[in-house]
Parts: sequence; C-alpha cells; structure tokens
Amino acid sequence: MSERVLTPRNRGFLFLDSHPAGCEQLVADMWQACPAPADVPEGAGPVALIIGSSAGYGLAATLAGLKRAGIRGIMVSFEKAPTERRTATAGWYRTAATADIARTAGRDLVFLNGDAFSDTMKNQVADLIEQRFGGRLDYLIYSVAAPRRTDPDTGTTYSSVLKPIGQANRTKTLLFDDQGVPEVREVETGPAEGDDVEQTVAVMGGADWERWVDHLAGRDLLGAGFATAALSYIGSPLTAAIYRQGTIGVAKAHLEATARTLNERLDKTVGGRAVTSVNGAAVTQSSTAIPGIALYTGLLRGVLGEDLVPPVRQLAALWDQLTGAAPLTLDDEGRVRLDNWELTDDVQAAVAERWEAATTSTIADLADLAWFRAEVQRLYGFSVPGIDYTAAVATDIPWPTHTP
Repeated sequence: MSERVLTPRNRGFLFLDSHPAGCEQLVADMWQACPAPADVPEGAGPVALIIGSSAGYGLAATLAGLKRAGIRGIMVSFEKAPTERRTATAGWYRTAATADIARTAGRDLVFLNGDAFSDTMKNQVADLIEQRFGGRLDYLIYSVAAPRRTDPDTGTTYSSVLKPIGQANRTKTLLFDDQGVPEVREVETGPAEGDDVEQTVAVMGGADWERWVDHLAGRDLLGAGFATAALSYIGSPLTAAIYRQGTIGVAKAHLEATARTLNERLDKTVGGRAVTSVNGAAVTQSSTAIPGIALYTGLLRGVLGEDLVPPVRQLAALWDQLTGAAPLTLDDEGRVRLDNWELTDDVQAAVAERWEAATTSTIADLADLAWFRAEVQRLYGFSVPGIDYTAAVATDIPWPTHTP
C-alpha cells in the first residue's frame, strides 16, 4: 500500500485530497453519536436501499439505519478511487469505514459505486434485491445532490444551477483566506435565464426518485408496507432568495409534489408511503457551495452551540418514524420535519440579528468560526480529534467487496 503524509490543500471550501484515517474516525464518531435501540437479531433487520450513502445526510441515514433499525441491503454512491497523484474522494474512505462497521455489527450491506441516475445501476440493484435479499425491499432513502443528470430515456444531460429567480440577489457570505482569516463579503448572483429552472428540476427534482420506485415496482420488489423518503431542506428566510425561492427551491417543490404522487400510488398498491424529510442545517460538501449558507450556518452554531442537532441524530429520528418506533408526524404538506429546532422564532430572530451585524471585523464574536472551519475540514478527514496528521497513512484503501 502507498503511504503518504497528508496535509489539507484546498481552494476555498474544496479540498484536493482526503485523509483516510480521519474519514474512518469521523464515521466511528458518528456511529457513537447515534443512540442505539434494543438489539435487532442478526439477519432479521429490514431491507433498505439508500441512494447517496457516502456523504452528508445520506451517510447519516446509512449509519442511523444500521444502528437504530438494524437494516441490511444496498447502499449506492458515486466516488472516485485513489490514483498515483490523488487520494480517493472522502466518500470512498467513508464508505470503506461504514462497511467495516456493518461487518462488525453483523449486517449484510452491499456498497455499489456508480451513476445512480442510470438504468444500469437500477437493474444492478434490482438484481441484488431479488437474488440476495429475498426479493423484498422495505425502505428506500433518496439523498442525491448532483450537478448534472443524464436522462436514460433520451440521453439528454441536464445541469443544475444555484440562482435566484426574477432578479439578481445580493447576499452576505463567509470566506476564509489561505491562513484561515475570515472575511464577510457581499456577493451577487445573477438570475436564472433560459431553461435554468427546468434543467435544475430535471436534476434535483423528483424525476429520478420516481423512476427508482417505478423500476423496483416493475420488478415486483416492493414489500408490503414499503416506505420511501427523499431528504430535503427548506432553511431560513435569510437564505430563501438563493435557496427556497430560487432554482433549487423549485426543484425541492417538485420533489415534494412527487412524494404526494408516489404516496397515493404506493398506498393503493402495497399499503406503502412516500414522504419528504426536511432536515436541519449542516455543514456538507453541497451546502458550502451555496452563497450565504456558510455564514448562516456559522451564525446558527453561534446561537445554538451544542444544541445544534447533528445529521446522525436527525436521521435516527427519521428511522424511528419510518419503522413505527415513534409516531410518524407530518406537517400540512405531508413532510416529516426534522428542522423544528432550527426554525423556531427565537432562534431565527437571534440569527437574523447577528446576520445584520456581521462584518469582517465583527464575525469572530457572532459566529462559531472555529467549529465551522473544522467542520469543513472534517468533510475531508482533516481536523478530526485523535488523528496524528504527521504520520504517513495508506491511501489505496479498496472499495468494499461483497461475496455472492
């Protein structure tokens, strides 16, 4: 195995390499942070499919599903292998660590690496459910954030954009220079043009989620009472112009409309259910790309401190509701709300006050910058407590294999 001493090298919030040992420890820490239920006998857990299992809320859903519900089944993600010049992506290493945890817990999880939008992947998953998991799927969690999608029927490739609708949007955002010095800057994002909205909906809306459900239903693989949830976000009024009221917001509205359509269909066919799960704020590789979200999340942590609910605890609550361990509680739009702790009037008022006062000279007193910057580094396996970053580490970790 090749071994290297790895130090963080980044362009803004994007890091060029990932640290395998840091990623492994991060997954172990998430596992420990997830509360455990009563023991589920080995081999007796429900069969689940999680699409987008290697990062963010999809990773949290995988770990929480393992620990809270004893799931077995198939996890799908799209990650890059290590090369001579670069480490693997962080999601590659997180997947390897998750596979080790599943193996230790005695759970049969299969990890597939490839394009979840393709029918090739859908067929591969369907074959595995049929051949390895008794031909019955109990749960599907859909957690995909992607820049583009190719429609399997037409071959057309769509690209998503993060833009406001109608007019340009100016917002504050948080940046760090090469020495980690913070800067609060105003940035302007031009409005959506042409078919930007339609392209974004094609990628981030509910089309692929519905295609997955239809594909598996067409193979007669949905078990009685099958439940599916697509993970989503609404967020604060402070970020609404670029998020919920922008192109991505239209896509999220399409996702929610798809949930209602699927829910009606599944109720009639298998006594099942489809919902969207609205999660609270978190530092993820996707969220750091959105103007204003970095500043908002840092300020939110400054207000809430340790009361900011981490993704794995949120997803533990979702699994409890899906499995019936806790009552399924929906809002008026039929959505599971895991973001109530974030969107209370008191919390939002406190964050809005800090947002208004935030400048480069005041930000250190208003936001938890040390936490936010460390969270960004932890996405790539750096700044994880307990890791010796002066030591060489093996980088060519293999993708988890599964026996027939």
